[in-house]
Amino acid sequence: MKVEDIGVWLINLPTDVGRRSAMEHQLTKLGLSWQLFPAIDGRARRDELLKGADEAAYQRNMGMSLLPGKLGVYASHLAVWEAFIASDHDVAMILEDDVVFHDDFLEALATALAGREHWDLVRFNAIRAKLPVTQGTLGNYRLNAYVGPFTGNACYLIKKDVARKLVSELWPQTRALDHELNRFFVHDYRQRGLEPFASHPDDQNVSTITGVGFAKVKKFKWYRRLPHYQLKAVNYLRRFFYLVRTGAFPGRRAPLSIRDE
Repeated sequence: MKVEDIGVWLINLPTDVGRRSAMEHQLTKLGLSWQLFPAIDGRARRDELLKGADEAAYQRNMGMSLLPGKLGVYASHLAVWEAFIASDHDVAMILEDDVVFHDDFLEALATALAGREHWDLVRFNAIRAKLPVTQGTLGNYRLNAYVGPFTGNACYLIKKDVARKLVSELWPQTRALDHELNRFFVHDYRQRGLEPFASHPDDQNVSTITGVGFAKVKKFKWYRRLPHYQLKAVNYLRRFFYLVRTGAFPGRRAPLSIRDE
C-alpha cells in the first residue's frame, strides 16, 4: 500500500482558522491529499451530545467533570470514522489540527504502511506512552505496544475493519477517547506506536477543549478520585495480561516483515 492510497482527514473547528492554515501549509509541503472534517462543537451541541454519554460513569472513570470539549472530540473522531467507513479507502490517517510533522514523517508513514499486518491502529505521536513493549523493528523505527497509558489522538492510522468494529462499541461515552482506545483488552485490537515518534502535538498551551494552561480542567478532590485511581491500577494489569495472552509480551527487537508493494 502506498501513501497516496490512504484517506487523510483533518479535524478542525471552523472557527480555528489559524490552526487550519498551519496544517494546510504542512500537508501541502508533505504532498499529501486530505479532506477537511469540520469538528463537532461540544459547547454548541452539549445537550445533544450528552444524550450519547454516561456522565456519571465518565466522572467515576476519569475523576473529573465531563467538559463539553471532550464530548466534541469524542463525537468528532467517531464521525470521521463513519466517513472513512463509507469511503473507498482501507486505511485512514486521522489528524487533529495541532500536529507538528518532523522531517522523517513521510518515511515513518510509508514504513507503517509497509508493516500494516502488525497493527490495527498505530500512532505517530503521544501525550503519554508509558512502559513500551517493543514488538520488533520496522526499518528505522520500533513498533511498540504499551503496558502503561498510551494517550493522545493527534495523528494515527486506523484500518477500516477496526474502525467499523469500534464505532459499534464505543457508545455511550464513558471516558475520554484516548482512554477508551487504551482499553484494547476490552475491544480486542492491536494498538501500537511507531517510535521514535515522527510528529508531536503542540497547541501552544491554548486549547478550545481544556482552556489556557488546562484552566478548564477541574479534577475532583482526592477522595472522589479513588475509583479513578483504582481503575488505573487495574488497567495496568489488564493491559499486561492481554499482551501476554495475545503474544505481544515479552517483546522482541527482531525486524518485522514488511510489504514492499
